[in-house]
Amino acid sequence: MAPSTINRGTQLLAQGYKLAIDRKRLTSAPIIRHMPEQNARQGFFEDGDFQAVVDQLPNYLQDFARFGYLVGWRKSEITSLLWADVDGDVIRLRPEHSKNGHGRSVPLRDGEGKLTQVGQLIQRRHADRTIKTANGAQLATYVFHRDGQSMGDFRKAWATACKNAGLMGKLFHDLRRTAVRNMVRAGVPERVAMEISGHKTRSIFDRYNIVSERDKQDAMRRTQEYLGSTSRKRRIAVMQKAASR
Repeated sequence: MAPSTINRGTQLLAQGYKLAIDRKRLTSAPIIRHMPEQNARQGFFEDGDFQAVVDQLPNYLQDFARFGYLVGWRKSEITSLLWADVDGDVIRLRPEHSKNGHGRSVPLRDGEGKLTQVGQLIQRRHADRTIKTANGAQLATYVFHRDGQSMGDFRKAWATACKNAGLMGKLFHDLRRTAVRNMVRAGVPERVAMEISGHKTRSIFDRYNIVSERDKQDAMRRTQEYLGSTSRKRRIAVMQKAASR
């Protein structure tokens, strides 16, 4: 078995021991060692690549993917969103629909009262809420839906879009990593970014805050500009000193 598979099993065993102690069936538990895992994915999207995939997705999936790209929520969390979860200018994830049991929210307007990209997306979804059926028109209960029904499994449609965009192997979960990195790049405080994406531990958040080749290139460019600026200042200082003699 792979280390990750073994760890999932021993994790359940450890939880069983903890439950037995909580219920006074045991007084102590053995130390259960976890095996090191080397399976952390490094996938993320640059903006151009993401747009290329979106263009290949069927219409019902496009805004779903855009929401994941902007907010970084898990696929199951986005799927669960109902119009009842849109409270004025805030969209809320219920604790029971969150993987870690922690509810969270995302505002749809900025500090000046203007609709954000997420707000525009939700507004667009609301305008497209009416579904035509054999019994007449009805309103969809899900924010993101397919003909009024829950999104269901779309792995095939996603894989086809990635293939057609020349980006085979990309996962929908890569959008989560991308959203985290984009927020950090934009200067969003890490604590706020973690609250939006739903990361409770810093170790997992750091794993998703991936450094790309472009990040490295930008670092080298900024370093070069700094050195060039420092060199110019030194030359000017030498010339001024010589002129004053």
